[in-house]
Amino acid sequence: MQLPITPVTFVNNWNKLCPNVPWVSPEQADPDGFVGLGGNLGVPCLLRAYSEGIFPWFNQGDPILWWSPDPRAVFDLERFHISKRMMRTLRSGKFQITLNRDFAGVMAGCSIRREGTWITAGMMEAYGRLHQLGHAHSVEAWEDGELAGGVYGVSIGAFFAAESMFYRRTDASKAALIGLVQRLRERGYELMDTQFVTDHTSRQGAVEIPRTEYLKRLRTAIQRRDVFFA
Repeated sequence: MQLPITPVTFVNNWNKLCPNVPWVSPEQADPDGFVGLGGNLGVPCLLRAYSEGIFPWFNQGDPILWWSPDPRAVFDLERFHISKRMMRTLRSGKFQITLNRDFAGVMAGCSIRREGTWITAGMMEAYGRLHQLGHAHSVEAWEDGELAGGVYGVSIGAFFAAESMFYRRTDASKAALIGLVQRLRERGYELMDTQFVTDHTSRQGAVEIPRTEYLKRLRTAIQRRDVFFA
C-alpha cells in the first residue's frame, strides 16, 4: 500500500491537485448545507473537499452533490459511550475486530439499504482509490469467520470522517464502531466527524457543534503529520 499524501503537502497544493471545484465555501452554504453540484470523485478533489469540511452525498443517477451542514455531528473520542450490555458482548469474544481486512466488503455491506443508497458503484470505486492511497480505512467485525458488520471512513492527518456502517448480525456495527474509536484514540486523532446525528449515533455520544467550530477544529487536525491510522 502506498503511503498517504501528507497533509501539509496536500494543503500546500490544493490548486494544483484540484484547481476547479464545483462548490462554494461552507460559509456560503444554503440552509440545508448544500454547497455545490457536479465535479468529480477523483482523489485530489475528494481530499480537498473533506479538508474544507465538505462531502459528497447523492443518489444513483443524480449529479454529484456536495454538502457542509450546520450544525455538524461529531463524536467526542474521550466521551464515547459504551453500554454495559455492549461491554459484556465485547468481553464475551463474540466478535473478532480487524482493521482494513475487507474494505471493499464493508463498503458493499453499507451500500445495501432498504431506503436506497448513495453508495453507488462510482462511490465504491472512488473510495477504493482513497483506501489504496492510505486515506480511507475500514474496521470489520467478524463472527464465526464471516463478515458480520463494519464501518469505513476517510482519514487526513488527525481527522477521521466516519462515512457509513452496516451489520448482518446483532451488535456487529456497534462493535466495529467501538473498534474504530479505540483505534483513533490509540493513534492520537483529534476529530471524528459523523456528519449527521442519528438515533443510533446519539445513543453512543454523537453531538452537534456549530459549523464554525467544526471548521476550526478541522483545519487544526488536518495539519498533523504524525498521525496515521494503519
